[in-house]
Amino acid sequence: MSRVAKKPISLPKGVELKSDASGISVKGPKGTLSIHALPGVSVAVNDGVASIALAEGADDKFGGTARALLANMIKGVSEGYERKLELVGVGYRASMAGKALNLSLGFSHPVVFNAPEGITLETPSQTEILVKGSDKQRVGEVAAKIRAFRPPEPYKGKGVRYSGEKITLKEAKKA
Repeated sequence: MSRVAKKPISLPKGVELKSDASGISVKGPKGTLSIHALPGVSVAVNDGVASIALAEGADDKFGGTARALLANMIKGVSEGYERKLELVGVGYRASMAGKALNLSLGFSHPVVFNAPEGITLETPSQTEILVKGSDKQRVGEVAAKIRAFRPPEPYKGKGVRYSGEKITLKEAKKA
């Protein structure tokens, strides 16, 4: 069994973990998440600590994956995940209209993005977007979709970027 799979996962207060033949579900204050059962992997909960066990003779490639997915689900339903995006460029703005995110990204038309279920979008300022949710994969996927509307270009760095993302700028053409 891998070193990752051997590490136990402590369950915070208010988080319930249920495991059966169909899959694993985790319920907490921020919602409920579930995954399908991975072959040869079982989850045991003792005194608020979850541990991964592999069946005898089972392929151990799923052990570390199951542990990482389970740890992400537990953190998601207890604390949640957040991804911050920044708009860089003259006239680039973001605003909320109900559940829809309106983006002005230098196109001839505004870009409207509707938040999927389980994801909340916030705009603390006109040039910042916060993507929040309990599912780590969905938060990252929504942030990537918003970034894809206008990725940072390499000459001036204008566009939608992740907070803290470093853009390597190219030198302009010399005449």
